[in-house]
Amino acid sequence: MTLEALPLRQSPEGSSACAVAARGRILLADPAASSAGILPGQKLSTALGLLPGLRIFEREPARETRALADLACWAGRFTPTLSLAPPAGLLLEIGGCRRLFGGVAAIVESVLDGCRAQGWSADWAVAPTPLGARWLAQAAAACTLESIAALAPALAALPCTVPGWPTDTVARLESFGLRRLGDLAAQPAAGLHRRIGNGPLDDLLRARGEIPDPQRAFIFPEHFAAGLELPSRVEFAEGLAFAAQRLFAALAGWLQVRQGLLRACTLHLTHDDGSLSALPLRFGEACADESRFLRLLREHLSRLQLAAPVEALHLTADEVIARPGASAGLFEQAPNGEGAAACIERLRARLGDDAVQSLVLYADHRPECATQPRDPASILTAKTTSTRESAGVSTALGSAVVSMVATCAAPRPLWLLPAPQPLAERPDGPHWHGPLQLLTRGERLESGWWDSGEPGGIGDIRRDYFVVRNGQGQWAWVFRDAQGWYLQGVFA
Repeated sequence: MTLEALPLRQSPEGSSACAVAARGRILLADPAASSAGILPGQKLSTALGLLPGLRIFEREPARETRALADLACWAGRFTPTLSLAPPAGLLLEIGGCRRLFGGVAAIVESVLDGCRAQGWSADWAVAPTPLGARWLAQAAAACTLESIAALAPALAALPCTVPGWPTDTVARLESFGLRRLGDLAAQPAAGLHRRIGNGPLDDLLRARGEIPDPQRAFIFPEHFAAGLELPSRVEFAEGLAFAAQRLFAALAGWLQVRQGLLRACTLHLTHDDGSLSALPLRFGEACADESRFLRLLREHLSRLQLAAPVEALHLTADEVIARPGASAGLFEQAPNGEGAAACIERLRARLGDDAVQSLVLYADHRPECATQPRDPASILTAKTTSTRESAGVSTALGSAVVSMVATCAAPRPLWLLPAPQPLAERPDGPHWHGPLQLLTRGERLESGWWDSGEPGGIGDIRRDYFVVRNGQGQWAWVFRDAQGWYLQGVFA
């Protein structure tokens, strides 16, 4: 994490070898630098002599701490009980949730896959004590030990350099011929206490589970906000999706622990010229699905034109609600499809918010006034929190008209024209792609005297409506008034 937490800028020479330094010495080198002979502890002058193109970065503990906290938020999807082990350790208590995920092996695989997807490399170990698991992970043991009996020999084989004790303590142990933790455990405790102090021996007892080792639980923040500096400038919006995945992964884990659902969030962009811009994301219904977050983000990014290259991202959760309780099914059920809410989110991301509206029935007999547009999110929210406001509430144009049909004695078409279209009238009657055949008797509508003369008002109407059919087999809804024949809508 010391290396991966840094925003490593692209080198103009194309060299990929880099290292982190502290106090004039190499602290950590990446694989490309290590293959050139760069080792921890070397002087900077020696390292640059071996590899003149080596990129050197100063260690930034504050950045490492923020990265570890973001990773902890992400890991909240596996367990709510976890602890930070700075500078690069994360302890997950999985004893109470392994059955939920299908066993320890399944949890380990999911954690490692998630770390790789976010660009983190991880060494791991599973053990019955926190410190024992941490030491085994630092030694890259990659093992699962579920009993104290199995833990003791595994710890005994570790070098004394693994715990990270002070250099003078490790040197003194080596002078005594104690190079492994098993050698240390075999010595009389009283003599070692006098020679090296209580710290290393107490650590060994904690790792072996012989004395308690309580951990300070990680407190998930009350409000979610996470940032990320990009490895290089991004000039096209689509290129932000991969980097933002790490932020949305942390958000999904935070929502899992906080038992919340997200309604809206904002991705803030920092450009290389110092300017800021924001990309708001609003969901049709509150959710906590990371894949759904990313799908909506990609839809918005496909239409976004960057004013300038982006150097950093910052994600904030703007509207979060408590997750309602729900009972799981007794038997295994097929997963649900995308659903209306997710479909509406994607349509609005592609077409714009104003291009996708829901319709609500209004108490007016005039077809132009019988429905009113409404934000789809408000209707979907009402559906999830209570029953429908009325039988006429709908979430799409087609279902709105179908609902209206259910309340009317006479049929109504699926599609109404924005304004009635005049029809040609001939001796054999009205024409629309040919002569029209009247299929129903006239339905008289007289209404609207109350808004006569008002701006935008339709006013009083007196119309006789008919269902008709032309020679091509098309069905339509037409009416006749004092001015002539008009086409009002078309049946699907």
